[in-house]
This record gives sequence, C-alpha cells and structure tokens, in this order.
Amino acid sequence: MRIEDTDMAKPIQVKLVRSPIGRPEKHRKILQALGLTRLNKTVNLYGTPAIVGAIRKVTHLVEVSEA
Repeated sequence: MRIEDTDMAKPIQVKLVRSPIGRPEKHRKILQALGLTRLNKTVNLYGTPAIVGAIRKVTHLVEVSEA
C-alpha cells in the first residue's frame, strides 16, 4: 500500500514566508528536506506524520494550506 492511498496522507501546500537566515542549522536542514529553498517557494506534499512533524518544527517560517 502506498502512502498516497491512505486517508491520513492528505495533500498540503507549504510555502516559505520567512527567511531561514539567522535560524538554527536544524531549522535550515528541515526546510531543505521539505524542498523549500527560496522565499515564497511553494511545494505540494502529502501530510504524512513525518512531514507534519517536520512542518511543526518550522511553523514560524512557513505557511500551510490544503492543496
């Protein structure tokens, strides 16, 4: 069974709205892992527990909406 087939993994849009400059290295690595490399870049992801947990660590830098 693929992750996309489960009800738990709903598509979400994540947008980088604040700069990672001056933030801890851990936050910058999380943003890079999510695919957010530039300001105002938007990525479409599936809301798996791992992705949601990563987003919670950088909620002050991103904006999340349902896709």
